[in-house]
Amino acid sequence: MKRICIYPKDVQIITGKGERYSRMIIQKIKKAHQKEAHQLVTIKEFCLFLGLDYEDVFNSINNIKVNVERASNQ
Repeated sequence: MKRICIYPKDVQIITGKGERYSRMIIQKIKKAHQKEAHQLVTIKEFCLFLGLDYEDVFNSINNIKVNVERASNQ
C-alpha cells in the first residue's frame, strides 16, 4: 500500500533538517490549509508548499526506485 500522507520524519529525510524544523513545516502547512490538529498533511500539500516535485517526493517516501536513464528521457 502506498502512503499519501507525510510525517515529520519524512520531512527530516527529504530536507535534511531537524525534527523541530520538520514539525514547524507541518504546522505551517496545516495553518495554510486551515486544517485541524488531528488532520494529516498530504504529500501533495507538502510539495506545493515547498515547491518540490510531487513524483520525486512520493517515490522517495514510498521507496519506489526510478530508473534514472528512463526518467530523464521522458
